[in-house]
Amino acid sequence: MEKKSVQRVFVLDKNKQPLMPCHPARARELLKKGKAAIFRYHPFTIILKDRAGGDTQPIQVKIDPGSKTTGVTLVADFKNGKEVIWSAEIHHRGQSIKKALDTRRAVRRSRRNRKTRYRKARFDNRKRSKDWLPPSLISRVENILTWIKRIRHFAPITGISMELVRFDTQKLENPEIKGIEYQRGTLYGYEVKAYLLEKWGRKCAYCGKENVPLEIEHIVSKSKGGSNRVSNLTLACHECNQKKNNQSIDEFLANNPKKLNQIKARAKGSLKDVASVNATRWYIFNQLKKEGLPIEVGTGGRTKYNRETQNYPKKHWIDAACVGESGQNVQIEPDMQVLEITAMGHGMRRMCFVDKYGFPKSYRPKERTYMGYKTGDIVLANVPKGKNKGIHIGRIAIRHRPSFLLNGVGDVHPKYLTLLQKNDGYGYQIS
Repeated sequence: MEKKSVQRVFVLDKNKQPLMPCHPARARELLKKGKAAIFRYHPFTIILKDRAGGDTQPIQVKIDPGSKTTGVTLVADFKNGKEVIWSAEIHHRGQSIKKALDTRRAVRRSRRNRKTRYRKARFDNRKRSKDWLPPSLISRVENILTWIKRIRHFAPITGISMELVRFDTQKLENPEIKGIEYQRGTLYGYEVKAYLLEKWGRKCAYCGKENVPLEIEHIVSKSKGGSNRVSNLTLACHECNQKKNNQSIDEFLANNPKKLNQIKARAKGSLKDVASVNATRWYIFNQLKKEGLPIEVGTGGRTKYNRETQNYPKKHWIDAACVGESGQNVQIEPDMQVLEITAMGHGMRRMCFVDKYGFPKSYRPKERTYMGYKTGDIVLANVPKGKNKGIHIGRIAIRHRPSFLLNGVGDVHPKYLTLLQKNDGYGYQIS
C-alpha cells in the first residue's frame, strides 16, 4: 500500500492563540519531550506549554460548497509558492433531516385527521425572516460556518476563498435559450459538463468506464430530433459515443434492458441538488463576510479550469484548493490524507415514539448522559480480557446501564473507557 502524504498538525500557544501548523513528526517530538500536550484529537491539535506567540505565514481557507459534500482546504503562502497543508470533506445530513421532518408531518397529519377536538389552524401565526431557509438547507450552511469558525481557532487564517457557483437551471434545461453568448470564452461549456459529471457519476453511461476522457452525448441524436436539453444529455467514452452514432438508445441497448431502464430513469433526475446550492450560496457568502476577513470568490467553471490545467484529479477538497484566481498555481499532493467529517447531529428532540397508526408506544429517557458519558463521545477503551480484549478507539452509544456500545467493537464496560473528545455533533475518519 502506498504511503499517503500527511496533513499538518494544528498548534496553539500557551494562551490558546493559533500558530503555524507543523509537521506530524515535529508534533510527536514536542509531545515526547513534554513541551506540548494534546488539545484536541479531531482535527488533531497540540498546545505548547511554555511558548506565547510566534511568526506566521498567510493562510487562506478555501471552500467548495456542495449539496451533499463540501470540500475545505488550508492553503499556505510560503516563499516557494502556495501549498495545501490541511484538507477535509464535510458530509452533510440534509436528506436525513428532510426525511425526519416528513415523518413528523405524516404523524401530525394522521393525528389531526382522527376524530379529535377541532383546533384552529396556526400556520399563519408565524412570519418567516427575509433570509429564511428550510432546515435541510440551513443544516448545510451551519456545518460550513461552524467549521470555518473552528479552523480560525486552530490556525492563523488571513483570508477566505469560496466557490460562489450559480447553476442556471433554465440554461441547464435548454442551453439554446437566448443570451447563450455569455458562455462563450475560455470557460465555455464547463458549467453544463460539470453538472453532467455529477449527475452521471463521472463514468460512461453505457459501459461504466471511469478515469477516461468523457464526451457529452445526446440520448436522442440531433439528427433524429433530439435537443440540447440537459435531460437529453449524458456522458460517454469515445468508443461508446462512436459505436452508438445516431442510433436511438432503444436500438443501441436492445440487448441490455436493465441498463436501458437505468439510463432513462437517471436522465429524468431532478435538479434539487443544483437548487440547494443556488439557494444557499449568497447566505453563506453574507455570513462569511461577518468574519471580517478578505473574501475571494470564483465560479465553478473557473475551479474546473484551474484543476484541469494543473492535471489534478476530481475530488471535493482538491476543487476547494482550486477555487478562484488564487487556485491557479497551488501545490497539491493528490494522495494527501483527508479528514472526513460527517454531520451526525446532537441526538433527537423527539421524546415519544409512535406506532404505524400514530399512537405512542415508548418514551425516550430524559437524561442524555450516564456515568459522565454521552452518546457520540470519542473514547479510548483498554479492555483487559474477554472477546473484545485490546485497545480500541471509537464512538460510543450510551445505555442506562453499565454496558456501552462501542462502534465496531460491541459492549464495553465504562470502567475501561477514557474520554478523548466529547461529542460535538460530528463523526471523524482519516482517509
